[in-house]
Amino acid sequence: MARGGFQGGMGGMNMNQLIKQAQKMQADMEAKKQQLAEQTVEAIVGGGVVKVVANGANQITEITIAPDVVDPDDIEMLQDLVISAVNEALRKADEMVQTEMAKVTGMPTGSVPGNMFR
Repeated sequence: MARGGFQGGMGGMNMNQLIKQAQKMQADMEAKKQQLAEQTVEAIVGGGVVKVVANGANQITEITIAPDVVDPDDIEMLQDLVISAVNEALRKADEMVQTEMAKVTGMPTGSVPGNMFR
Protein backbone atom coordinates (compact mmCIF):
# COMPACT_ATOMS: atom_id res chain seq x y z
CA MET A 1 0.00 0.00 0.00
CA ALA A 2 1.28 3.45 -0.83
CA ARG A 3 2.37 5.81 1.92
CA GLY A 4 -0.39 8.17 3.10
CA GLY A 5 -3.30 5.80 2.57
CA PHE A 6 -5.23 4.22 -0.25
CA GLN A 7 -4.64 5.86 -3.63
CA GLY A 8 -6.11 3.43 -6.11
CA GLY A 9 -8.58 4.82 -8.61
CA MET A 10 -8.98 8.24 -6.99
CA GLY A 11 -6.87 10.28 -9.35
CA GLY A 12 -4.04 10.46 -6.85
CA MET A 13 -6.26 11.70 -4.01
CA ASN A 14 -5.78 9.67 -0.86
CA MET A 15 -8.45 8.74 1.66
CA ASN A 16 -7.35 11.39 4.17
CA GLN A 17 -7.80 14.10 1.56
CA LEU A 18 -11.27 12.80 0.73
CA ILE A 19 -12.25 12.80 4.39
CA LYS A 20 -10.95 16.33 4.90
CA GLN A 21 -12.77 17.52 1.80
CA ALA A 22 -16.03 15.91 2.97
CA GLN A 23 -15.66 17.43 6.45
CA LYS A 24 -15.06 20.88 4.97
CA MET A 25 -18.12 20.56 2.74
CA GLN A 26 -20.20 19.45 5.72
CA ALA A 27 -19.00 22.46 7.76
CA ASP A 28 -19.67 24.80 4.82
CA MET A 29 -23.17 23.37 4.42
CA GLU A 30 -23.92 23.81 8.12
CA ALA A 31 -22.74 27.44 8.01
CA LYS A 32 -24.85 28.07 4.91
CA LYS A 33 -27.86 26.42 6.58
CA GLN A 34 -27.57 28.82 9.52
CA GLN A 35 -27.19 31.77 7.16
CA LEU A 36 -30.25 30.70 5.15
CA ALA A 37 -32.37 30.48 8.32
CA GLU A 38 -31.89 34.25 8.61
CA GLN A 39 -32.67 35.03 4.96
CA THR A 40 -36.27 35.57 3.90
CA VAL A 41 -38.41 35.54 0.79
CA GLU A 42 -41.90 36.90 0.38
CA ALA A 43 -44.95 36.07 -1.67
CA ILE A 44 -47.70 38.58 -2.36
CA VAL A 45 -51.03 37.47 -3.82
CA GLY A 46 -54.43 38.92 -4.58
CA GLY A 47 -53.03 42.18 -5.85
CA GLY A 48 -51.19 42.77 -2.60
CA VAL A 49 -53.90 41.89 -0.10
CA VAL A 50 -52.02 38.92 1.39
CA LYS A 51 -48.27 38.79 2.00
CA VAL A 52 -46.38 35.84 3.46
CA VAL A 53 -42.73 35.85 4.47
CA ALA A 54 -40.75 32.62 4.85
CA ASN A 55 -37.13 31.94 5.79
CA GLY A 56 -34.58 29.45 4.51
CA ALA A 57 -35.47 27.09 7.35
CA ASN A 58 -38.86 26.67 5.69
CA GLN A 59 -40.68 28.56 8.42
CA ILE A 60 -43.39 31.14 7.88
CA THR A 61 -42.25 34.23 9.77
CA GLU A 62 -44.95 36.73 8.86
CA ILE A 63 -48.44 36.89 7.37
CA THR A 64 -49.98 40.24 6.53
CA ILE A 65 -53.62 40.55 5.44
CA ALA A 66 -55.12 43.83 4.25
CA PRO A 67 -58.11 44.61 6.49
CA ASP A 68 -60.38 45.42 3.53
CA VAL A 69 -60.10 41.86 2.20
CA VAL A 70 -61.64 40.39 5.36
CA ASP A 71 -65.22 39.71 4.32
CA PRO A 72 -67.19 37.56 6.77
CA ASP A 73 -69.45 36.50 3.89
CA ASP A 74 -66.51 35.24 1.78
CA ILE A 75 -64.01 33.77 4.22
CA GLU A 76 -63.19 31.02 1.70
CA MET A 77 -61.61 33.54 -0.68
CA LEU A 78 -59.34 34.79 2.11
CA GLN A 79 -58.40 31.23 3.03
CA ASP A 80 -57.53 30.49 -0.59
CA LEU A 81 -55.39 33.62 -0.79
CA VAL A 82 -53.50 32.69 2.39
CA ILE A 83 -52.89 29.13 1.18
CA SER A 84 -51.68 30.42 -2.18
CA ALA A 85 -49.31 32.92 -0.56
CA VAL A 86 -47.94 30.35 1.91
CA ASN A 87 -47.29 27.82 -0.84
CA GLU A 88 -45.58 30.42 -3.01
CA ALA A 89 -43.41 31.66 -0.13
CA LEU A 90 -42.34 28.09 0.71
CA ARG A 91 -41.58 27.43 -2.97
CA LYS A 92 -39.42 30.55 -3.09
CA ALA A 93 -37.66 29.57 0.15
CA ASP A 94 -36.90 26.14 -1.27
CA GLU A 95 -35.58 27.70 -4.47
CA MET A 96 -33.35 30.02 -2.42
CA VAL A 97 -31.98 27.05 -0.43
CA GLN A 98 -31.34 25.05 -3.61
CA THR A 99 -29.46 27.93 -5.23
CA GLU A 100 -27.30 28.67 -2.20
CA MET A 101 -26.52 25.01 -1.44
CA ALA A 102 -25.57 24.41 -5.06
CA LYS A 103 -22.86 27.02 -4.54
CA VAL A 104 -21.52 25.07 -1.55
CA THR A 105 -21.79 21.56 -2.96
CA GLY A 106 -20.99 22.29 -6.57
CA MET A 107 -24.05 20.25 -7.54
CA PRO A 108 -26.57 21.59 -10.07
CA THR A 109 -29.51 23.51 -8.63
CA GLY A 110 -32.46 21.20 -8.09
CA SER A 111 -30.43 18.00 -8.05
CA VAL A 112 -30.86 17.46 -4.30
CA PRO A 113 -34.12 17.88 -2.39
CA GLY A 114 -34.12 21.17 -0.45
CA ASN A 115 -35.35 19.51 2.71
CA MET A 116 -32.10 17.53 2.85
CA PHE A 117 -30.46 20.73 4.07
CA ARG A 118 -32.88 21.39 6.93
